[in-house]
Amino acid sequence: MVAEYLGVPRGTVGWWRYEDRRHRGETYTQLTDCPICTGRAFDQQAYSYLLGLYLGDGHIISKYKQHHLSVFCDATWPGLIDGAELAMHLVMPAPATGRRHRRGCVEVKSYSQHWPCMFPQHGPGNKHERRITLEGWQQDIVEAYPWEFLRGLIHSDGCRIINWTVRNGKRYEYPRYFFTNKSDDIRKLCTDTLTKVGVQWTVLARGSDPFNVSIARKASVALMDAHIGPKY
Repeated sequence: MVAEYLGVPRGTVGWWRYEDRRHRGETYTQLTDCPICTGRAFDQQAYSYLLGLYLGDGHIISKYKQHHLSVFCDATWPGLIDGAELAMHLVMPAPATGRRHRRGCVEVKSYSQHWPCMFPQHGPGNKHERRITLEGWQQDIVEAYPWEFLRGLIHSDGCRIINWTVRNGKRYEYPRYFFTNKSDDIRKLCTDTLTKVGVQWTVLARGSDPFNVSIARKASVALMDAHIGPKY
């Protein structure tokens, strides 16, 4: 409002404030609503979903005095894009969010120095090239909200397809879920959680790479449909 009243850029007002604090010898500490640093309660159900998205198609980019959480979503699924941004808001409402449209996808971003606090799995390099384990508090959330975690994983690196086969000269179609990820650790987090909620799964290898978790049994697909369903 000050910038608009004076007719100057917001960055100019920010510089004035910075110079004023510097001359007075004050150290500026940016306010945060980070649950880890403040101890405040947060929406754990939304976090379980966001954790699944992060482990699948998310990452944190670190810059000077800033980190931003990015989740890449297929542009054909507007519900997924909205859901990713909403989950970020529910976990940490204060940070600004934005969307960057790229070819075939939308990058949903949230800017805060504290996203690494919420996702301690953040580190240099690709996730499948380093060890991925959950902290105790993260595991507790996944156990409390396993379907939200699985939904995040499927919405990021999974899909629901209609498969088909031929038996006795007739074509049969049936739904099937896949989760595909190069990280052995992330796939194990997925399969461990599937087992806990009663979903039967198998590993479908392409060549020699066991990157695909398959869910094809009728009862298990029905469970997945009831709690997850196709992307939208």
